[in-house]
Amino acid sequence: MDLCDLREIKPLLTRYGFHFSKSMGQNFLIDGSVPQAIAEASGADETTAALEIGPGIGPLTVQLARRAGKVAAVELDTALLPVLAETLADCPNVTVIPGNIMKLDLDALLAEHCGSLTPIVCANLPYNITTPVLTRLLESRRFASITVMIQREVAKRICARPNTGDYGAFTLLCQYYADCELLFEVPPHCFYPAPKVTSAVVRMTSRSAPPAAVDSEARFFQVVRAAFLQRRKKLLNGLSSAFSNQLTKEQLREALTACGLGENTRGEQLSLEQFAALSNVIGELLG
Repeated sequence: MDLCDLREIKPLLTRYGFHFSKSMGQNFLIDGSVPQAIAEASGADETTAALEIGPGIGPLTVQLARRAGKVAAVELDTALLPVLAETLADCPNVTVIPGNIMKLDLDALLAEHCGSLTPIVCANLPYNITTPVLTRLLESRRFASITVMIQREVAKRICARPNTGDYGAFTLLCQYYADCELLFEVPPHCFYPAPKVTSAVVRMTSRSAPPAAVDSEARFFQVVRAAFLQRRKKLLNGLSSAFSNQLTKEQLREALTACGLGENTRGEQLSLEQFAALSNVIGELLG
């Protein structure tokens, strides 16, 4: 069965009485070259165990099964489970796991399904869960790489550089944990039903160590969030709001000066390394 051919997809879905759910962000691929390209970009091979989130009817799952040692596909929509049982019947190295990826125990899941294989993530993520899912996966530090198809605007934010409109707190979170690359875009006509936005594939290769040393990760991300709480706000004012109960505005001005930054500096101007240095200086002031 060609899982990207509408002439086969529609009868399959009709047979199981399946109806698309807008709340779950369901859009199935109808261009066979796309799941093949995503699976290839993920680097999946016999030494890896691929975690897929939201397999749909399984076109990417099949491509991963041809490459990876094992595939664990987590599907929230129970209506798709009997469909997947049919479409993945010839993929003995695939396990479909009913559930919500935000609620599943990742350590237990990997222990059960990965064995000695290297865990990676490869998925066509529903747009409405992209940020929380990627945050959880990155913070777990359990995956060698994360290759996902997401909304193009989010992909651009993940891979953004300082002094650009896409650069923000989520950029820094992703780039702290991983080396991020925007690989290629996927237009709406490659999906059924067609979404209103363009998608893009991003590969995030986990770092063995952060790109800059920080004394406290919690404080580093607190500084980053403060810098982007209001985008046009000066960094000094954002920090003053975040640390108002601990440091005076004058102390924070001195912290900026110690890092070679002026009091009119804005958060979008700082590199990750500069945020790390600022976080460390603030830590010294906090004692």
